[in-house]
Amino acid sequence: MKNFIASSFKSLLVVLLAATALWSCQKDLDQTLVDNINQLPNLTTKINSSVSGFVVDENNQAVAGASVVVYDKTTTTDDYGYFSVKNVNVVKTAAVVTVNKSGYFPGIKTYIATENKSAFFRIKLIPKLNSGSFNGLNGGTITLSNGMKIDFPVNGIQDLLSSNSNPYSGTVYVSASFIDPTASDINSIMPGDLRGINQEGSMRVLQSFGMVAVELKGDQGQALQIASGKKATLTFPIPSSLSSTAPASIPLWYFDESNGLWKEEGSATKVGNNYVGDVAHFSFWNCDVPSNFVQFNCTLLNEDGQPIPFTWVKITNVNNPQSYRYGLTDSSGFVAGAVPNNANLKLEVFTQINCGTAAFTQTFNTLNANVSLGNLSIPNTTTQTASVSGTVTDCNNAAVSNGYIIMLKNNQYYRYNLSSTGAYNFTNLLCNGNSESVTFIAEDNSSNQQSSPFSYTLNTGNNTVPNLQACGTTTEQFINLNINGTNYNYTSPLDSFNFGLNQQSNPASIYLGGMRITQSGGSTVYNQISFIISEANISAGSTQQLMNFYTSHVGNDSTSITTPINVQITEYGGVGQFIAGNFTGAFVGFSTVYNTSCTFRIRRNR
Repeated sequence: MKNFIASSFKSLLVVLLAATALWSCQKDLDQTLVDNINQLPNLTTKINSSVSGFVVDENNQAVAGASVVVYDKTTTTDDYGYFSVKNVNVVKTAAVVTVNKSGYFPGIKTYIATENKSAFFRIKLIPKLNSGSFNGLNGGTITLSNGMKIDFPVNGIQDLLSSNSNPYSGTVYVSASFIDPTASDINSIMPGDLRGINQEGSMRVLQSFGMVAVELKGDQGQALQIASGKKATLTFPIPSSLSSTAPASIPLWYFDESNGLWKEEGSATKVGNNYVGDVAHFSFWNCDVPSNFVQFNCTLLNEDGQPIPFTWVKITNVNNPQSYRYGLTDSSGFVAGAVPNNANLKLEVFTQINCGTAAFTQTFNTLNANVSLGNLSIPNTTTQTASVSGTVTDCNNAAVSNGYIIMLKNNQYYRYNLSSTGAYNFTNLLCNGNSESVTFIAEDNSSNQQSSPFSYTLNTGNNTVPNLQACGTTTEQFINLNINGTNYNYTSPLDSFNFGLNQQSNPASIYLGGMRITQSGGSTVYNQISFIISEANISAGSTQQLMNFYTSHVGNDSTSITTPINVQITEYGGVGQFIAGNFTGAFVGFSTVYNTSCTFRIRRNR
C-alpha cells in the first residue's frame, strides 16, 4: 500500500496508498459519515504492515547504503536503492518510513496502513547543500536562488548540546532547500503525505503553496536551533501558477518527525508574490490550506486478474484541474488514502508521471462517506499494457527458486520476485503506448550469482523474455579491512554497500563504502568504512589514487593520508557489474598511525 503524495499546490487530496487495478465497480467502504471537523486522530492503534521501495538522489540515481527505519525495525538500501521491511507493527492512521543518508535531509513518508496490504514508495532525497552562513550574535539573511529567504534575529541562535544558556556566538552554517509544490516529482520529495493536525487537534488534508527544509550547524558540526523567545522570518516564493488563487493569509505547518504528520503553528501573510511568516524552530515548514476528506481505495488489475504493480495513479479534481495527487501501486495493485469529500474526481493510470497519455481513465464522486471502487480492470488490449513473463535458471540449468529479477526502464528500477519454479509474470504499462527498451538482471540469492545485463524491447501485448541464466558473475560484495592487526569484515547481504560516481569533482572520483547496522543496549549502532579513489582512466588492471579514507573503527580519531596510497583495480565492469581492488598504506591520526590493508568488491549502480 502506498500513499498518494501531493503533486500540485491546489490538491485537496491526501496521499493515496499505492495500487494498480482498473475500475470495475463502486461500493461504499463505510457508510458512516466522516466527521473530520471534531474527530481527533487515533495515533495509538497499531497493525502489522510491510513496506518496500526505492531510494534515489537528486539526480535520480540509486542510493545504496541508506538507513531505512520503520517503527522499531531498521534496514539499509541495496545496490539498486531498494529496501524491504516485513511484518512490523506501525501506527494504523499514520505509519512512518524514514530514510537517512549522510549529506541529505531525511526522506520521510507517511501512509494509512491497511491490514494484509503492503506499502510501496519511491523516495527522492534532498541534498543538504551549504546555503550560506552568518555570525550567531549578529544574525543574518540567507537567500536561495529561487527567492526563498530566511531572516535570522540578533542573538537568536542556541547550541542544543551546550549547558551554556548564552546565545551561540560562532558561525552558523545553513542548509536550506525550497520544495516547489508544483514540481512533477513532489510526491517523491516532500515529507509525509500532506496530512496534518490543526490547532484544535483534528486531522486535515493540506494543499501546499510552498515548503522549505532548513538545518543549522555550528563550527564543530553541532546542531543549532532558534533561541528560546526568538523567531526567524521565512519568505516563501509562491509559484506563478498558484499566485492568483493564493489566499491573503495562510496557516503555517511544521513537520513532526515523531508521528509523520504536519502540525499547525502560526500563519503567513501574502506580500506580493510571497508568503511571509515567523517561526520559532526549524525542520520542514509548509504553507497550507486545510480541508476535510473521506477515505478512498481501489485495486488495479489486468483483465486476467493479475495486479499491475508499481504504477502511478493520478486523481484530479474535475472542477479544478490544478488540484491533483499522484500515488504508486503496490505489488497487489492496491491504493488507498484520503480524497476530498463532496467532489467530482478523475482517476488516471500512468506507467510514469511524465507520460502524457493515461492508460486508463475513470471519474467518480465523493460525498461525506468513505468510498471504495473495488477492482478496476484494465483490458489487456489497451495500447499501453505489456504482459511480461520468463524464467531464470542457475549455473546447473535448474530453476532458481530463491531470487528475483531487476528491470531498468527509463532510468527507474523495478524488482520482481521469482516463483518456486524460477518463473516471473507481471504486467507493466508502457509510456504513451510506445515500445520501450529495458534491461534485465536476474539474481540467485542461494548461490550469489547473477546474469549478465540483458537488453530487451517491451511491446504491448505478450512479451516472453528468453531464459535468463543467473550465472557467471558472483554477486558477492565485501570490504575486508585490517587495521593494526585487527580484522573488520563487511559482507553482503548482512551489510550494505555504496557506490558513487562524481565526475564533477576535480579530479573525477568514485566513492565506495560499507555499513553494518547493529543493536546494542536498545540503541542502533552504525559501523562503517568509506573511501574515495580517482576515476581517471579507470579499468581492470589500472592503479588509482586513494583520495580519502574514513572508518568508524578508529573511534573519533580523524585520519589523514600523509604518504600517497595507490589502489590496484582488479575488476571494473559496467553498470550492474562490479568494481574490485585492494590497497595498503598508513593513515595518520591525532596520536596514532593506522597501518591498514583493504580488499573490496562492490556493485556499480551508475
